[in-house]
Amino acid sequence: MRVGARAFKTGVATAVAFYVSLAFGLEEGLFAAAIAAVSSIQPSIYRSVQTIVEQIQANIIGVALGIILVLTVGNEPFIIGFAIVTVIAICIQLRMKEDTTFIAIIAVIAIMDTTQMPFFEFAGIRFSSISVGIVSAFLVNLAFLPPKYETKLFEDINHTTSDILQWIRVTTRHLSDQPSLKKEIDRLGSDLSHVEQTYNLFSEERTYSRKRGYERARKLVLFRQLIHTSNKSFQVLTTLHKMDDDIENIPQEMNKQIIAEVDKTLHTHEKLILMYLGRIRKKETDPLEKISEPDIPILVDQLLHAYEEDNDDRLKLLPLASTLMDYHHELLRLKRLLRSYQNSSHN
Repeated sequence: MRVGARAFKTGVATAVAFYVSLAFGLEEGLFAAAIAAVSSIQPSIYRSVQTIVEQIQANIIGVALGIILVLTVGNEPFIIGFAIVTVIAICIQLRMKEDTTFIAIIAVIAIMDTTQMPFFEFAGIRFSSISVGIVSAFLVNLAFLPPKYETKLFEDINHTTSDILQWIRVTTRHLSDQPSLKKEIDRLGSDLSHVEQTYNLFSEERTYSRKRGYERARKLVLFRQLIHTSNKSFQVLTTLHKMDDDIENIPQEMNKQIIAEVDKTLHTHEKLILMYLGRIRKKETDPLEKISEPDIPILVDQLLHAYEEDNDDRLKLLPLASTLMDYHHELLRLKRLLRSYQNSSHN
C-alpha cells in the first residue's frame, strides 16, 4: 500500500496544530485543532488559498451560533443537534463546500461542549484552536510542493484507455465473460471519473510566465480531448456489452468487418497516444499520415442497412453505429490537435 502526499500532509498538519496549540496554552482545544487541520487539507495550493477564507468564515459562523444557543437555551444534546442542522442549512444557503461545512459543525460541537471553565474563556480557546488547525493546514499546503498532476493525469488516461481498448477487442470477438465485463465496466467508469478529478486539479495549477502559460493552455486542450476520446471509447465498450447478443447474431461477414474496422480504430487511438509520448520514430514525412484510416462511415452505413428487409429490426444496430461514429469523430479531432501541438512545439 502506498501512502500519498495528501496523507503525509494531513499527518504533518495535525502535528503542527498540536504543537502550536500547546505553545499558546490552548490545551482545552487540542482535539478541535487536530480535527480542523485534518479537514482543511487540500490537494493543491490553489484550492488551499481559495478555501481558507471560507473556512475561517465557517468557524466564525459555528462559534457564533454555538455561543448564542448556549447563552439562550443551553447545551442539551437535542439543542446541539438542532444547532448542527441550523449551521448546515446556513452553509448550504451560503453555498459553502462540504469540507467547509464540516469546519462549522466542528465549531458548533466544540463551543457547546460541557466545561467547568468560564464560558467565554472556553469559547475563545476553542475558536482559537480551530483557527490554528485551519492555518496549520494552509501553511503545510504551501510548504510542500504540490504533486505533478500533469504526469499523473497522462498516466491515468493512458492506463484507463489501455484497459478500455483491451476489453473492446475481447468483446468484439465475443470472448468476454459477461459478469466479469460488467464489473470491469463499473471500475473503468470510476477510473474515468477519477481522471476528470485529476484534470480539474491540473487545470487549477497556476503559471506566472506568459510563454509557459500558453504552452500549458495548449496541453489542457489536448488533455481535454484525450479524455473526451477515452470517454467515447468507453461508450463503445458499454454499447458492445449491451448489444453482444444482437451483434453475435448478425451475418458472419458483417461480424468480421466490425472486428476489422474496430481494430483499426483502436490501433489509431493507441498510435496517437504513442505519438504524444514520443515513442514513434520521427521521419521526414508526418508520422500521423501513416496511421491506417478505419472506414467507420462505411461500416456505419452497412450496420444501418443490415436489417433493411426487416422493418422491426431495422434500427437494432443504430446505437452501435452512433457510438462508433462519435468515437471516429473524436479521434479525428484528437489527431488534428496532436498535429497542431507537435508543430507548435517544434517551432
